[in-house]
Amino acid sequence: MTALQEKNQKKLTNKLPDGPTAPSWWQLMQWTNRPLEFLEECDRKYGETFTLRLSKFQSYVFLSHPQAIQEIFTADPQQFDSGKAMQYMQPLFGENSLILLDGADHQRHRRLLMPPFHRERIQVYGELICQMTRQVTNQWQIGSVAIARDTMQEITLKVMLQAVFGIEDGQRYQQFQPLLKSMLAFLNSPLGSNLFFMPSLQQDWGAWSPWGNFLRRHHQIDELLYIAIQKKRQHLDPSSPDILSLMLSARDEDGQPMTDRELCDELMTLLLSGYIPTANALTWALYRIHEHLEVRDRLIDELHSLGKDPNPMEIVQLPYLKAVYQETLRMHPFVSVASARIAKWPVKIMGQQFDTGTYLFPAIHLTHRREELYPQPEKFRPSRFLNRKFSLYEYLPFGGGNRRCIGMAFAQFQMKLVLATILCKWQLRLADNRPVKPVREAHTLGFNRKFGMVVTGKVN
Repeated sequence: MTALQEKNQKKLTNKLPDGPTAPSWWQLMQWTNRPLEFLEECDRKYGETFTLRLSKFQSYVFLSHPQAIQEIFTADPQQFDSGKAMQYMQPLFGENSLILLDGADHQRHRRLLMPPFHRERIQVYGELICQMTRQVTNQWQIGSVAIARDTMQEITLKVMLQAVFGIEDGQRYQQFQPLLKSMLAFLNSPLGSNLFFMPSLQQDWGAWSPWGNFLRRHHQIDELLYIAIQKKRQHLDPSSPDILSLMLSARDEDGQPMTDRELCDELMTLLLSGYIPTANALTWALYRIHEHLEVRDRLIDELHSLGKDPNPMEIVQLPYLKAVYQETLRMHPFVSVASARIAKWPVKIMGQQFDTGTYLFPAIHLTHRREELYPQPEKFRPSRFLNRKFSLYEYLPFGGGNRRCIGMAFAQFQMKLVLATILCKWQLRLADNRPVKPVREAHTLGFNRKFGMVVTGKVN
C-alpha cells in the first residue's frame, strides 16, 4: 500500500450500505439455510447493494449491478484477497487448494493448472464423455424410473476419474466410489452444510460423530489420491491425455513442480468442484427441459438435424443446445455468489468508498434475476441467449476476473455432450409434477428433493 493510500485509509470512516439489523447469528442461519430467499428479500428491501452481518466481527457487502461487478472483476488483482474468505472450506479442499490461495501462491497454482483445461486440450475427452454416458444409461429399461441426480452423478464421476485422474473402472474406481458417495451424502445433508459455517461444532469425537466420520472419510480419499499420484509418477507419460499426467509434468517459473501435498489438495478441489456442480447442473437441465416440452422438442429437432451418430465436435457447436445449458446456469448457477473480494486497501465501487477489510460479494443469483437483463427471470427461456449476447458481468455462472473457474470450458463441454447423448437415445418424462427447488449443500446449491425420470422409450 502506498503512503497516499495509507493516509486516505486513516481519513475514511465510510458508512456501509443498509442491510438487516437482526443479530448476526440470525443472519447467519438465514444465509446458511435459505440463501436464495434471503438474498432476494434483502434485494427487494435494501436495493442492489446491501450489507449482511454474518459474524460478530465482520460485515459482508453484496452487489448485483453489472457495473459494480465489472469494476470488481477488472480491478488490479493485488487490490483484493479472495482465498481468505474461503478458509471455512479448508477442511474439505485442503490448505493448498487454488480456491483458498491468494497472491503469488494463487498465481503460481493457476498457471500450473490452466494448461490441461485449455479449450483445445479438452476436445480429446469428447468421445469419452459420450461413451461414459451411454455406459451408464444403457442400464435403463423402458418403463423404469431413473433418479436424475443419481444418474448424473454416476456419469460425471466416471468422466472425472478417468479424464482427470486416469482411473478407469476396476479396483481403484470401486474404492473411490463409495467413499465419495458417502462424503457427498454428508455434504448434501443439512447437518453437513451447517457444520462448515460453524467451526465451533467441528469436533472430532471419534468415527461415530458426524465431523469425526467426515475427517476419516476424507483421510481415506487422500490416501487413494496419494496412491494415484505415486503410480502415475512412477510411470509418467507426458503424452498421456489425462489431466493428472499434465499436472505432474507442469513446472513453475523456477522449474519446480507441485509437491504431492499440493497435487492432492488440487485433485480434491477438482473432484469436488467439478464432479458435484456439473452433476447438479445436468440434473437441473434434465428437469427444466422436460418441464418445458416445447424446449425439449426444439432441442431434439436440432440434435436430429446432425443425422445419425454425429461426432462430439459437431454437437458442441449447436446453438440451441448451448442456449439451453446457458439458461440452465442462469437460473441455477453452481453457487449463489462469486468469490468474495476482500479489500486490501480502500476501494471505490460505483462511486461508493469501501474501507480496507470489506468483503465484497458479486451476487450471481441476483444479477441473473435482474428484470432489465432477463425479462421474466423466473421463466426458463433458452431463446433469450439466441437473441442477445450478455457480457461477462451480466452472466457469470463461473465467476470472473482472476478467480474465474478454470474448469469452465470442461464443464460446458461435458454438459452439452451428456445432454445430447441422452436425448438422442432415450425418450423421458418427469415422474411427477411436484416442483423442485434449490437448497444449500455445503459450498454448492442442490435440490430440496430427488426426482425421477420415467424411461418411456428409445429414439428411433
